[in-house]
Formats: sequence, C-alpha cells, structure tokens
Amino acid sequence: MSCPVSPKLDFGGTTPYEDYVHASVLHTLQQQWSKDPREMSFLVITQVMELYFGLLCFEWRQAQTELRADDVRAAVRTLRRSDLHLQALSAAWRPIARMTPTEFNSFRDALGEGSGFQSGMYREMEFLLGEKSASMLVPHRAVPAMHEQLEKSLALPSLYDDVLAALKRKGFDVPQSVLDRDLTKAYEPSAEVEQVWAAIYRGNDRDLLELGEALTDIAEEFARWRYDHLLATRRSMGSKVGTGGSAGVAWLEKRTQRAVFPELWTARSYV
Repeated sequence: MSCPVSPKLDFGGTTPYEDYVHASVLHTLQQQWSKDPREMSFLVITQVMELYFGLLCFEWRQAQTELRADDVRAAVRTLRRSDLHLQALSAAWRPIARMTPTEFNSFRDALGEGSGFQSGMYREMEFLLGEKSASMLVPHRAVPAMHEQLEKSLALPSLYDDVLAALKRKGFDVPQSVLDRDLTKAYEPSAEVEQVWAAIYRGNDRDLLELGEALTDIAEEFARWRYDHLLATRRSMGSKVGTGGSAGVAWLEKRTQRAVFPELWTARSYV
C-alpha cells in the first residue's frame, strides 16, 4: 500500500488559491462604519448578496447567448444552475431577519442614506428579468460607469425577450408587436404569449417544457427573495422609512406584487 501523498506546502511566495480567489483582497473589503459587532454580519451578507447579483447577471447573459444560438438544452442547464444561486441568495436573508429592532438600530444610523435600493447590480438583475424602468437609473447617476452600463441594459432585450424570440423562430405564434416593443419599458403580459405557453405545456416538446419550468423556478425563487426581503425589513425595522429614504415596507410590498415571466403563471389555467 502506498503512503498518502502530503499536500504541497511551500509555493515560494503566493499560493495558487490566493492567485485565483484573491482571498486576501476579499477580506479587506469589510469596513465597519460603527463599533457594533453585529454590523459585520450585515456587511458581509450584503457583500455576498452583491456577488450573487453579479453571478446571476452573468448566468442569465450566458443563457441569452445560448438561446440566440437556439441551443435550448444548454440554456435550460444554465437557468437551472442560476436557480440554485437564487436559492442561496434567498437564504442570506435569514441572519438579517433574525436581528431584533434594537439590534438593527444599534448600527443602522451608521448606514446614513445607504440602501440596497441603490445597488446597480441588483438593478441590472431586474432589467434582465424584464423589470425595466428609466426612473430607476436616477440613483446611479453619481457612478458614471454603472449608470452607462444600466442605460445600455435598459435598451437591450431581457432574458424573457430572448426566450420569446427563440419560440418565434421555432414557429410559435409570438406576436411581432411583442418582439418589437419598446425594450426600455417593463414587460406587459400578452394573451397571445399566454396561449403559446399553454400550447407548449399541452405539447410533447420536452426541451421547451423544461425551458418553461426552469423559467418558472427562477420567477418563483425571485418572488421568494423579494418576499423574504419584505419580511426581514418588517421584522427588523417595522414600518419606518427605509435607510435610503424609500417608503420601506410599503415600497417592498408593492414590488412583491409583480411577477416576472407572467404568462408562465397564467397559461396553466388553459392546460
């Protein structure tokens, strides 16, 4: 029996892990603005959420590329992977939601007007899901690079736009008016698109059925993330005005009422 091989310990400088992950840089990015130890938990979790926002945007752009190449199976695999990322993102709310109002207030003032509402990458995520709004560019004007990126994203097809275009190429009766709509506006439900999804769910094309289910999983998990955000806010600060001056719970309640990929929900009544 051969002896177990010991791991290499001396790399003569930095390590391959450090070169790849940049862990030493990551661990310098947590700068507390208060002396309360609970702020570190809030800060790290917020940064983790930001990383997931960026990862989800990356995955959905990859799915768009695959859909444009009419590789539905590859797109489904990518979308399934992104659903797992969304599940992890939702789980990140739990430590914040368990803070009592007193605990959250112990460092809340240090945040000033800072708010997740101002996250450019979250806004990019919403745009990719079809939640478009030119007014949402305003908070990002002070960060020119982010504002420019979001301005471009506002006018580009969302993930759902690419899904519908792919279905059109496959011969489904997606209205041209839906494909040619003003992409800077939020997507609005279409009765014709609803019937397209109903036909897919009644049909035998397994790849398209899997596409519909992968998108529905994402829509469901995104709705859950929004609702968990609402619950965490209610629990930690009640109905106070949000840290960024938003309406807090009232604003979040309004957002939870919107569903992405709407026809995937309503079409089920016709199957």
